[in-house]
Amino acid sequence: MDSPVPPRPIEPRPRRRDRHGRGMRGPVAPPQVPLSTSRSESFRDLVRDSVDRLERRWPQLADVEFMVMDVPTTQEETVPLGISVPADKEQPARILVFRRPVEIRTKNRDERAMLVHEVVVEQVAELLGLAPESVDPRYGQE
Repeated sequence: MDSPVPPRPIEPRPRRRDRHGRGMRGPVAPPQVPLSTSRSESFRDLVRDSVDRLERRWPQLADVEFMVMDVPTTQEETVPLGISVPADKEQPARILVFRRPVEIRTKNRDERAMLVHEVVVEQVAELLGLAPESVDPRYGQE
């Protein structure tokens, strides 16, 4: 009772990832859902929201460049949450907000949004030579 063995195909069969007929897997979350944004992108959005809020009151902030960096490059004893750099001949005024130190000091998104706004207000106040309360009347109340 010899059963004939079918000859092996010369080319291997392509692997199918659609084993159960349900189609190929898609992304875990659609692009419009917050899960698909990275932490750095959501942090940039928080900074942008804070800047937009302040630009309505202070139109001269349109000339200021706002940047987000992961960590400060300085080797100081205290870690700054942000710094302001005045304008010079070659570069416009800049405000840098450091993402990791802010994230470490907050527990959730609401706290992070409040701290980001406070940092941005403090740096704008330093750049303009004003008190933070005059830059944003709600500073420290939220």
